[in-house]
Amino acid sequence: MGTPLNTKHIAFLGDYVPRRCGIATFTADICEAIATEFPQAECIVGSVNDRPEGYDYPERVRFEIAEQEIDSYHRAAEFLNINNVEVVSLQHEFGIYGGPVGSHIVEFLRNVKMPVVTTLHTVLRDPSEEQRAVMKQLDALSQRFIVMAERGKNMLETIYSISPDKIDLIPHGVIDMPFIDSNFFKDLFHVEGKTVLLTFGLLSPNKGIEYVINAMPAILQAHPDVVYIILGASHPNLLASEGEAYRERLEKLAVDRGVADHVIFHNRFVDLDELKEFIGAADIYITPYLNEAQITSGTLAYTFGAGKALISTPYWHAQELLAHERGILVPFANEQAIADGVNFFLANPTQMTAMRKRAWKAGREMIWPVVARRYMESFERARASLSAPCVERIAERKPGNSNYPIPPLKLDHLIKMSDHTGIFQHAIYNVPNYHEAYCTDDNARAYIFTVLMQENTGYPPQLDRLASSYLAFLWYAFDANTCRFRNFMSHQRQWLELHGSEDSHARALWAAGTALGRSHNDGHRSLCGLLFQRGLPPVARFASPRAWAFSLIAIHEYLRTFAGDRLVNQMREVLMNRLADLYRANSAPDWQWFERIVTYDNAKLSHALILSGHWTGKPEILDIGLASLRWLLAEQTAEDGHFAPVGCNGFWVRGSDKARFDQQPLEAYAMVSACLEAYSVTQDTFWSTAARRCFEWFLGRNDLGLPLYDSTTGGCRDALLQDHLNQNQGAESSLAYYLSFAEITAPRKRGK
Repeated sequence: MGTPLNTKHIAFLGDYVPRRCGIATFTADICEAIATEFPQAECIVGSVNDRPEGYDYPERVRFEIAEQEIDSYHRAAEFLNINNVEVVSLQHEFGIYGGPVGSHIVEFLRNVKMPVVTTLHTVLRDPSEEQRAVMKQLDALSQRFIVMAERGKNMLETIYSISPDKIDLIPHGVIDMPFIDSNFFKDLFHVEGKTVLLTFGLLSPNKGIEYVINAMPAILQAHPDVVYIILGASHPNLLASEGEAYRERLEKLAVDRGVADHVIFHNRFVDLDELKEFIGAADIYITPYLNEAQITSGTLAYTFGAGKALISTPYWHAQELLAHERGILVPFANEQAIADGVNFFLANPTQMTAMRKRAWKAGREMIWPVVARRYMESFERARASLSAPCVERIAERKPGNSNYPIPPLKLDHLIKMSDHTGIFQHAIYNVPNYHEAYCTDDNARAYIFTVLMQENTGYPPQLDRLASSYLAFLWYAFDANTCRFRNFMSHQRQWLELHGSEDSHARALWAAGTALGRSHNDGHRSLCGLLFQRGLPPVARFASPRAWAFSLIAIHEYLRTFAGDRLVNQMREVLMNRLADLYRANSAPDWQWFERIVTYDNAKLSHALILSGHWTGKPEILDIGLASLRWLLAEQTAEDGHFAPVGCNGFWVRGSDKARFDQQPLEAYAMVSACLEAYSVTQDTFWSTAARRCFEWFLGRNDLGLPLYDSTTGGCRDALLQDHLNQNQGAESSLAYYLSFAEITAPRKRGK
């Protein structure tokens, strides 16, 4: 092919089908053309929504932008930065982006860290000062421009002072159709034996269709077998303002001129396959547009490439395409000239065929595979390193007060438990246990802790090195072949399993999502973007409710930054509904829980639905989360009000006595975090008080009155037993305390 294949991750930004507009169709066509021509390339789309409900987009659309919301453009830029996109193909026309004269798109361009190739669908001859300013920003922030007509290139140079070296002239793509007889398709539309005139596209008054209808009497007088097919739904903006009034005026005009039997309206938006049939059935294609300043016409390009006889008013794109006797140009708003053009073609079939062949041959350089290769060449030329300042998003939370003084943070034990590989799972007392070396679960928790601490004042600098080690472990744990995380590793750095549990996989995703939602470290976020995007799809096959819950929390963290990611939002819907259905299937007035047993990390199930229900605007889901958490808290509160979690020595099977011991630090952390989230959502101080009480379990407000947190080492003891403490200070327990500390001491506000 001759085209370098270095660019393999491409994002297209613009309107997209099924939205009904020419740019939406073009974006879909060029994206699919490149994806087909370069199957090794990953092509994704960010689509602009002009209505709150959006559209039922195909899977290719990975991100949606709310047209008028500036933050949505920022999130889109961050999404592309994280997902290793190498080049952005931006479709631009004034009017499709939000802000004054579409200036929101400038904010997007300022924040992306990859080159941008901007395709201009309109080049204004007389821009306003505001439009000129936007064009100046586009010039500054785009590595290349693509225009579809020579006039557009000249205007960029002369009107906007854009360097010719950064402008690529690439024609509008066309369908690769053979040069065949139109009679092959006419029976599909019941016009056998007729000469077919065609105009297609979204209907609006600037299309000039009334002039063709007015020309029909003169055409029929010479050629009574002619029919005029008008294909296309009314433009959505026109429908919103006046309904079908324009179409009705056209229909009435056909009746008034006595040609209603020869004018056929097809009031619909057709797909590509059906469009090919309409074009195939046409003998003459007419674009009677009324505005000269049209630099691109996709409908004209399509019929040009199909080798149709063409009659057009002399707008800019038509002047170039129909030059060199490839069609007939007629004056604007001139019905007699249109009639003369049609009659000339029909009276001179040899000349008509010659013009058709010239157009069809020229169209071979416009077919989508050729255009796709030229776009890829433009992308390759645009490749360069870009950088943009990190957009920091730091969530603040309201503090809660405790009757037990919270000790200052001490990281001695965390540092002792960590090496350049990661954090050790277990400890013998406060000494790392090499025999049971490393696991993904604990490295995920440790990494989450480092990210959360970044949001607090006084972030200890020694956490930077530790964070890199923990994240490096997660990256090494991920098996790119299976898209699963392994869990257990020996001290000799040998994996002890092909893949880990579903829960460990989901905790790793939680760590990646937390970094994407909160971290200030661009390198960490980029790596976590890879882990999250590759590691999320397997969760759809998981059966573990806790894996669903951890994944939902991971998804929430991710969506703090990338709220428009359709696939991730869809996964949230799936997992959220699974958990809710599980609750509905197993709960009862005396057992408001998701399963017939209460086991470990329990509050995470409630936490996941509180988050998901609130942020998706589904009160029934939020209510399940709050009700189950309130029930779990009540069942794990002792008579004097202290926290007494269900023990791991038997757990609690419905219908039997709950195990009181061994009480695990993990349960206290899960409850602290869930209660803080409930407070964040409801602002009910019941939950902030509950969170404080659960945190105080670490400090001695528990069944034995003994602190599990060791203020001399900074570690946390592994369990509260019936009559003593487990003195080992393993990673899971210590991290449960560190995470609880990070959350309970963080500034907090609603809407984190």
